[in-house]
Amino acid sequence: MRIDILSLFPNMFQATLGESIIGKAQDNGFLDINVTDFRQYTTDKHNHVDDAPFGGGAGMLLQAQPIFDAMAAVEEQTKGQYSKGRVILMDPAGRKFDQAYAKELAQEDHLTFICGHYEGYDERIRQLVTDEASLGDYVLTGGELAAMVMIDATVRFVPGVLGNMSSPMGDSFSNGLLEYPQYTRPADFRGMKVPEVLTSGNHQKIKEWRMRESLRRTLHRRPDLLENAKLSREQQIMLEDIKLDEDPTVPD
Repeated sequence: MRIDILSLFPNMFQATLGESIIGKAQDNGFLDINVTDFRQYTTDKHNHVDDAPFGGGAGMLLQAQPIFDAMAAVEEQTKGQYSKGRVILMDPAGRKFDQAYAKELAQEDHLTFICGHYEGYDERIRQLVTDEASLGDYVLTGGELAAMVMIDATVRFVPGVLGNMSSPMGDSFSNGLLEYPQYTRPADFRGMKVPEVLTSGNHQKIKEWRMRESLRRTLHRRPDLLENAKLSREQQIMLEDIKLDEDPTVPD
């Protein structure tokens, strides 16, 4: 997968995307990440990339010209090697990013992120994009941090990045639920013991325990997720049992 990023602050991406799993994935050839400073494409003699909005108003808007020309350069660089793929504009008004969205983006061979700054964008920039995305209902100084989060979550689904594709499938939210509790050695740490089922060697019992605890944790911490979760019949029965066990108003 190739990922292009258009930003006024390319240095912000060096440490984050050059370390850990993403850094190793680039070293091993699974990812090709390129950051373009679109200020380099301005035709303004003072290198300005923003201007005041027509009609007045607070703040400054990113101009269309530098971003259009930077996008043209990216398309020229990738022509014949990658598809245009998805072009994602980081915007508070965009589609809310989640695990399903990350998995969807990971199916592409080429993603381009446009990171804004200042008060907003010249509306004509939206003609370049296929997606407008947001991390949530709050405003960041720029789109760089949001793009890094999206990239990190997305590339986990790219084959080869994690090595074991079962890893991202077991993450919280991948099946609509929170992940079950996990433990490692020692089995008894300061009197806090690992649940016996996990050391029993009975894989069916372990699987059932994990599903029950995943449902329990979701019920307690994020009950809103259960409204849209596609539960199997077995999971539905398990969830009802959990509710009955924990409701003191239900008679024995």
